[in-house]
Amino acid sequence: MFKIKKRTDKPKPTVLYNIIEDYSEFDEPGNVTACAMTLPEDLAAHAKVLSESYDVPPDTMSQLLTEGGTYVYPQEGGILTRGLFACVLDDGHAIPKQTFVLDVVQFAEAEQTARARSLPLLDAARSVFYRTLPDELKSKLAQKNMGLDYRTLDRAVAKGGDVKYVDFRKDWSPHFKRLCIMPDGRLVETGGIEEFARLHGITPAQAKTLVEQGGTLEVGEEVLACQIVNGQPAVARFSAKNYLKAKELAASTHVHLMDALSEVAYADPAMMRGLVRKELTGGRP
Repeated sequence: MFKIKKRTDKPKPTVLYNIIEDYSEFDEPGNVTACAMTLPEDLAAHAKVLSESYDVPPDTMSQLLTEGGTYVYPQEGGILTRGLFACVLDDGHAIPKQTFVLDVVQFAEAEQTARARSLPLLDAARSVFYRTLPDELKSKLAQKNMGLDYRTLDRAVAKGGDVKYVDFRKDWSPHFKRLCIMPDGRLVETGGIEEFARLHGITPAQAKTLVEQGGTLEVGEEVLACQIVNGQPAVARFSAKNYLKAKELAASTHVHLMDALSEVAYADPAMMRGLVRKELTGGRP
């Protein structure tokens, strides 16, 4: 008997990246995640997501992704609180399209570099940004397709051909997935505060505080623990049994609860499998 496949009008989720390399544990401000795409760019979707993520007007973002250039954030109350967003294009297509953000300090350095060396602001911004990156990432960016070995890539990724663009991101937006290690060792992806809150049965306000400030949050008899590493949240959820062990360890050895939770996680085979997978896959499941 044949099954009739039901038609669905649900829109397919936007896919912006099929290669993600995590360098978020590097020193600031070079602590970025390199998010790349080998498939053809969906310009409208790409512009929409980056516009939402970086608070750049949609029309301006579309123009930047098409023509390249910089967007300097406006002053707030006469004070500059944010730097600039940049999109770098290479006319010869020797390198993929690249987007990144400079903070206020980097922006000031880029302006000084541009004046001192008579450079366009975009070139100065790229110079300042590249200088902060980890040596491993610098080396990859100097190679075609970031030095990727297409023989080892997933076929669906490799068939796209050359890398079309790279977004150097630091945010936790609905379109940029991050992982949480669950009590049974599973690595569960969430994209954005709302989805993270739904997964764990907490309020968006609680989720926002946790991933921005770190610390612990009890969820029934279990607990969520978040460490902020170079401005990036690393989250794990502990079972009631492991949470009790950690509290007892913290009380008996006078260590901080977060340190006790780390000790318990490393002693738990299931959670260790999740931690090892996270390390081996660069933060991907």
